[in-house]
Amino acid sequence: MRAALGPLILRSREAASRRMCSCRPSRRVLRTLLRVRGVIVAAAVIYVSTPALAYMAYVTNEKGNSISVIDLDKLEVVRTAKVGQRPRGIVVNKEGTQIFICAGDDDTINVVDAKTLQIIGDLPSGPDPELLILSPDGKLVYLSNENDNLVTMIDINTRKVVGEIPVGVEPEGMALSPDGKILVNTSETTNMAHLIDPQKKEIIANILVGARPRFAQFTPDGSELWVSAEVGGTISVIDPAKHEVKHKIEFAIPGLPKEAIQPVGIRIARDGKTAFVALGPANRVAVIDTASKQVTKYLLVGQRVWQLAFTPDEKYLLSTNGVSNDVSVIDVAGLKVVKSIPVGSFPWGVAVSPQ
Repeated sequence: MRAALGPLILRSREAASRRMCSCRPSRRVLRTLLRVRGVIVAAAVIYVSTPALAYMAYVTNEKGNSISVIDLDKLEVVRTAKVGQRPRGIVVNKEGTQIFICAGDDDTINVVDAKTLQIIGDLPSGPDPELLILSPDGKLVYLSNENDNLVTMIDINTRKVVGEIPVGVEPEGMALSPDGKILVNTSETTNMAHLIDPQKKEIIANILVGARPRFAQFTPDGSELWVSAEVGGTISVIDPAKHEVKHKIEFAIPGLPKEAIQPVGIRIARDGKTAFVALGPANRVAVIDTASKQVTKYLLVGQRVWQLAFTPDEKYLLSTNGVSNDVSVIDVAGLKVVKSIPVGSFPWGVAVSPQ
């Protein structure tokens, strides 16, 4: 019986072996799987080993004719580059590839490559440009010409002036409403905020504010326009729809005379709840609750604090301190200064890369 079953048992084993072999992947499939696994592993290695790009802050040094580049992970200057004479206002395009700098004594706007820090062109600004902003689509520069009493519009691609709007004497501050429909300029000697229709290129309202207005900033929802008055020592809170000042914010610091408190740069947090104001020779940044319009805290920074800039994640607020030649780094959540970073001579403006 066993002998008779032998061939049958052998055939059953061979069939089982063939079934097991049919479940194994072919060599071609194995090679494909190995290649895919290799790609996945390589991608994982790249992901783990490649550090996140740090935000970079660019600081104009007014008397150093240079910009200092701060790595905001390391919180230190990593590069310095020469630019035009008396650099002040500065912005970075939304791609983070180009930097635009008002070179006041050269009567031009330097266009700087953000990677190489080389000047790759100039825009025809007119005499003594001071502050500038970009249009929402990044195609135009709006800037104040202090000596010519003009707001100038420049097409970045063609490098040609496409508009000039006469404003008050010594124009400086520039702002744009969140919807891009209202352009604002402040004139230092005329003591006005000029509201401009950028499409029609004409003034739609002139609003009297405090003495020597220096800076303007809209709240994120566009419902308010804040204008600093350096000599007046106040912030005018304007209703841009009604064209009127609805509130004035004043400052008082124990031990400091009122004339030492000179508001300049303004930044308002993305959630619209907190505003920060640079107070010039008072060497403080005021923290203001935007709902109550009350100062909640004064932060001691460097000497003659001038302009301010948030990092894109709003972890830090940076202040340029012109007399102490440094930048103060403010922890926004903790409302405290965490570091002072030495930069060039008389730091004036600051802009942070968007990515």
